[in-house]
Amino acid sequence: MKKIADAALTPRLRFPEFRDAEGWESKLFEELFTIGSGRDHKHLSPGNVPVYGSGGYMRSVDDYLYDGESACIGRKGTINSPMLLTGRFWAVDTLFYTHSFKECLPRFIFALFQRIDWLKHNEAGGIPSLSKSNIENIRIAIPSLAEQRKLADFLTSLDELIAVQARRVDALKAHKTGLTQQLFPREGDFQPRLRFPEFRNAGGWKVRRLSGVVDLISGTHLPPDAYSTTGEVPYFTGPSDFTNDIRNVTKWTRRTANTARAHDTLITVKGSGVGEIWYSTLAEVAMGRQLMALRAKNGSSRFMFQLLLTKRSRFEDLGSGNLIPGLSRAAILDLEACFPSPAEQKRIADCLTSLDELIVAQTQKLNTLKVHKKGLMQQLFPPPEEA
Repeated sequence: MKKIADAALTPRLRFPEFRDAEGWESKLFEELFTIGSGRDHKHLSPGNVPVYGSGGYMRSVDDYLYDGESACIGRKGTINSPMLLTGRFWAVDTLFYTHSFKECLPRFIFALFQRIDWLKHNEAGGIPSLSKSNIENIRIAIPSLAEQRKLADFLTSLDELIAVQARRVDALKAHKTGLTQQLFPREGDFQPRLRFPEFRNAGGWKVRRLSGVVDLISGTHLPPDAYSTTGEVPYFTGPSDFTNDIRNVTKWTRRTANTARAHDTLITVKGSGVGEIWYSTLAEVAMGRQLMALRAKNGSSRFMFQLLLTKRSRFEDLGSGNLIPGLSRAAILDLEACFPSPAEQKRIADCLTSLDELIVAQTQKLNTLKVHKKGLMQQLFPPPEEA
């Protein structure tokens, strides 16, 4: 009977050298390692030992709690975010950590932690939380040490590839932020610190109110029965709807007068997402009352979008003074900004748009790698419920 049961505990995909090996064995976590609790670090003096919590690195202290490798999971709040810590570290009271491993490898346990739906093991209460007994009584399937090592090495290399791609995306975003800061004038200045060669002697930019350079189209509320999964035009009610891929549109409605057009900049004017900005390339978008659309009267619409991105924190400040965050038409239209000639607007917009497109492409690669890893793990491990 045991052989029959173990035969069922085999993944759909195995490395060639393990395809004829026995099935994985069902075990409780308490049989594989000991669970330790993090300790409060607040009273320790500064040093060289890193402190980690559920949010990652926090500070350095002069003592350490554990030395080696450990798969960690948050005790409260972010219990769906396992961590792998290596070397000497101090885990704080927001984490459980694993140690004293028996018949298993820490990196393999970390991979298993990523497979578990931790919310299913949540203790009763409003804030998601775990206890040691929750974790100790989880039953999983585990292969031989040799197969564990092969899987852990493979997934670690995939994680490193994902981390490299994530750093590439972060570097591009940081580069765009730095470039934008130089291509637009600072507060109180009338020309940027960096200009393209053909505009270096073009003089200062002109200060203009947005009311003179854009038309502002307000959205309108639609009752639930006025939109559905089909219709004539997409219906956006907030930032969660923002997309330029028609396949990702989830709400549709009839064509209305309060419609954004292609190349309008959408801005969130009510709710928690106040100040969120989106450049739409969809032909038409019906907007809820949480949104408005800015349409450039002349000049580059993409320059207007990039300019508005530099004002996002200003929009957030303007909207935060109300009980429900919100921006009025006057708050937007009265805003002043510096504008160059249409030719320089286009040059700046083309440069920053090309960077945006590169960021999108690299982000898609990152997401593809993450989806690829998720799909592989579904095949490289037996389903958790089978254990």
